[in-house]
Amino acid sequence: MMMIKGGGYGGGMAGGYGGGSGPTAAAAVAALQKQKALLQRVETDITSVVDNFTQIVNVSRVSVPPVKNSQETHMMEMRASRLVQAADSLLKLVSDLKQTAIFSGFASLNDHVEQRIEEFDQEAEKTNRLLAIIADTASSSLKELESHYYSSAQRLTLDI
Repeated sequence: MMMIKGGGYGGGMAGGYGGGSGPTAAAAVAALQKQKALLQRVETDITSVVDNFTQIVNVSRVSVPPVKNSQETHMMEMRASRLVQAADSLLKLVSDLKQTAIFSGFASLNDHVEQRIEEFDQEAEKTNRLLAIIADTASSSLKELESHYYSSAQRLTLDI
């Protein structure tokens, strides 16, 4: 039996990505529903393959009356057709899983990049605020130093 496990980014990173609400939670619910649907599809297709193969083997006995042989031949062709359809469905499922893995990988990468951009924007804003505070403090300190300098006795003696 095939199990599909979700992967993602954010493991081992500080900041706790992925809260309990919003687009991330909705995507997780959608992924879980899709996983259940895919697993159900796998079960149905595998059951169909096994049942049809079993019926082909059971019908493949050679009988004496020619009418019975033609009926069994028709039954075998019908079961073989169903077996091929189920196998084709499984192949399409594998293709869908590959595409989902590729595109969900890109989606998770894009989400991770967007989260990092948002973090860096927040850090840049914090840095800009800190720089503004430092600039204000330096400006007020410079004004205070200028005022002390221009009112000091040392300056008056140097100018004379």
